Amino acid sequence: MVKRQHAVRRRQSLRGLAFASPYLVGFAIFIAWPVAASAWYSLTDFNLFQPPHFVGLGNYRHMLHDKVFWKSLTNTVYLTVVGVPLGLALSLIGALILNHPVRGQPLYRALVYLPTIVPVVVSGYLWRWLMNPQYGYIDELLRLLHLPQPLWLDDPAWGKPAVLLVTLWTVGGMTVIFLAALRNVPKELYEAAAMDGAGPIARFWHVTWPMISPVTLFQVIVSTIAYLQVFTQPYLLAQTRLNTSSAGPENSMLSYSMYLFQNAFVYLKMGYASAMAWVLFLVTMAVTVSILLNAKRWVHDGSR
Repeated sequence: MVKRQHAVRRRQSLRGLAFASPYLVGFAIFIAWPVAASAWYSLTDFNLFQPPHFVGLGNYRHMLHDKVFWKSLTNTVYLTVVGVPLGLALSLIGALILNHPVRGQPLYRALVYLPTIVPVVVSGYLWRWLMNPQYGYIDELLRLLHLPQPLWLDDPAWGKPAVLLVTLWTVGGMTVIFLAALRNVPKELYEAAAMDGAGPIARFWHVTWPMISPVTLFQVIVSTIAYLQVFTQPYLLAQTRLNTSSAGPENSMLSYSMYLFQNAFVYLKMGYASAMAWVLFLVTMAVTVSILLNAKRWVHDGSR
């Protein structure tokens, strides 16, 4: 009887593995093997055309003395530290506004979400045109308002703000998620808070914010990872006709992923790029874990 049960379980396990084999094979070929290969290449000097030469931790030591590496890291940290709170604030404010029942509410929600579905390449070139200092509409509008007209793509001081402007244009996706969380807050809690004399601000801090804090945690983690890996927006904004690998004036738009891309496919330093990829992975993992550990202080899980 016991042997028969073991045989049945073995057959069930084999059937399960057979059904899962397409994914398992794909995972091994397209994910596990490239990850393992990049770990090996990060310890070598490899240019794609010659056999890799083992250098140990040489690539990682080179990062400590690479000024461009630190510039890209500084730019990425700036974008993350500034962009994540701004994105959360704008999307939450937008969700609070869209949550009020007004005429044409579905249209307003669609308009807020519309930039999210625009291809990022199209939006990147659109913003390059809008921020052109000679004929761009943004500076023209500022000129009509008698305000300063920044050289968005030519002034090092405005390189990172230009990237932030393009990334924050697509907060509609975060807004929709916040809006769904707001609609799931029980109305009874608002009614009870109003009966206790709580005003709009008190109801937000003591009812709305605790109830949407799990969704906020999700938004913080996802947006933080996105900013740490940001590539397309600064890459498109920094491109010029003469130099498609430009990173803006004085590398003001050079993100970490852009510099990784340049090392891999422009300078053909595949070993150094692999080492940078692993550093990015470890930094992203450390930041995510720290956010999760600190989340216990402000995320309401329903048990307290």
